Amino acid sequence: MKRIMMMGVLAMGLTGIAPAADIVDTAVAAKFNTLVAAVKAADLVDTLKGPGPFTVFAPTDAAFAKLPAGTLESLLKPENKAKLQSILTYHVVAGRVMAKDAKKLSMAKTVEGRNIDIKVMNGSVMINNAAVIKADVSTSNGVIHVIDSVILPE
Repeated sequence: MKRIMMMGVLAMGLTGIAPAADIVDTAVAAKFNTLVAAVKAADLVDTLKGPGPFTVFAPTDAAFAKLPAGTLESLLKPENKAKLQSILTYHVVAGRVMAKDAKKLSMAKTVEGRNIDIKVMNGSVMINNAAVIKADVSTSNGVIHVIDSVILPE
């Protein structure tokens, strides 16, 4: 019980807000500025504020900056909304998948419909070619795992 309480305290420290916040509010508070802008442009705010639960592999702002020049700007245009939705929903798995459970999987089906590969390399969980750099950020409607790269459906 103490361990569970301690993990909750750690989660609050990681996000800067109480774990009762949903995925979107947690991302806003944690300053995932690019991800939040993309979620808004793709009209996915209401979905990610919904009951879930969802597991979100959230790229950092630095991860988005690694995309080829002009890619993000192009994706944020209204005419590319469907493509942006596809990319963002590729970062979401239905259900609450904690890191300890993800380590036991080799793949997971995304909300977008395709599978992501999951593997453990040198103790780190990899989602396709993105490393999980912070795991198990609990929210009221799921969990966020922070990743260092944007993963793209193939």
